[in-house]
Amino acid sequence: MVKVIVGKKGTGKTKMLIDMVNHAVEEDHGSIVCIEAGRNLTYDIKYAARLIDICDYPLAPGVDALFAFICAIYAQNFDITNIFIDSLQKAAKIDDLAEFARFIEQLDQFSEQHHIKFTVMLSCEREEAEKYLQKYL
Repeated sequence: MVKVIVGKKGTGKTKMLIDMVNHAVEEDHGSIVCIEAGRNLTYDIKYAARLIDICDYPLAPGVDALFAFICAIYAQNFDITNIFIDSLQKAAKIDDLAEFARFIEQLDQFSEQHHIKFTVMLSCEREEAEKYLQKYL
């Protein structure tokens, strides 16, 4: 399952993500991963979640490198039940909705195959995202 949360900067997406991650830590019986660009969530996310600063890793810009990174995270820990991505634009280092749509479809297939829930934050207007990501909003 993939859920995409969209909204312009300042609309409360990160607060929602923090609540969702902390809720998953309390309710799910697996490993929880949260990917962010920077170290802004360090004191907000419960310590039981694995918080990853994507900036610590020299990934090439684009969704293919990010998808490979996610696959590598899962290959290291098959107990992952949830992966959260705060700010897809920052994590992927691009801003292309068509590419994001392709990435989300890859995540959806990966999710079904490995039974992982993905939640992705995307900074844009809902109307912009609807034409590419309607199924996941």
